[in-house]
Amino acid sequence: MPETPAYLRIAGDIRTGILSGELAPASRLPSETKLMAQYGVSRTVVKWALSVLKGDGLVEGRRGSGTFVRSVPRMVRHSHGRGQRSEPGSTSPFARDAERAGQAATWVHESHRTPADADVARRLNIAPGDPVMATRYLFTAGDQPIQLSHSWEPLAITGDTPVEWPEDGTAVGVVARLDAIGVRVDEAVERITARPAIEVEAQELRLPLRGQFVFVIERTYYAAGRPVETADITIPGDRYELVYRIPID
Repeated sequence: MPETPAYLRIAGDIRTGILSGELAPASRLPSETKLMAQYGVSRTVVKWALSVLKGDGLVEGRRGSGTFVRSVPRMVRHSHGRGQRSEPGSTSPFARDAERAGQAATWVHESHRTPADADVARRLNIAPGDPVMATRYLFTAGDQPIQLSHSWEPLAITGDTPVEWPEDGTAVGVVARLDAIGVRVDEAVERITARPAIEVEAQELRLPLRGQFVFVIERTYYAAGRPVETADITIPGDRYELVYRIPID
């Protein structure tokens, strides 16, 4: 079996220290000179190792000061209902997540009517080409982009109602909006995968262009078994902690 290249071995050791907590957020890594002596390698090899860690979003260089473990405050996303009817205040789950983290939540959006493609039609149990309202969001917390969302709602349900345009009414969030027109959401299903960020996501979320992973949550809301909204939610792995509370019968 071929020997692991020295720069990957160095990067792996530092990564283990960061993930185990041995190297705390905002702590300074050993200097390049110390790493050269510790591993018996050239400065070029050390720079390659640090480049790998920077590409993974684990460390950052500060001009004249060295290389530091990135300190990224994480928001916590509590699932299983997420208190969308029971909690007072805003019915936006994202706004409540940000409030719990002591951060101000903002978002921009763009909505338009469009025919459902084959995948959206499958998820909403409608025919391809049926009209849907498509909305794309960019969410920020503490002035940092933290989440993307692209959602679709069948216009057979919301069309020509006060909640047809997701951000134009007084009700906030899918559950509250559909409650307002007598459609009671009673279930949400989420499927979570992880993959490298694509270029447009890296640009919008201000991620390193190389190797940054994101969580992708495919979420669908149901009312009496009928899909009423589906969304793809994209979250950088270093900015959110996903917590699921699951009742046991």
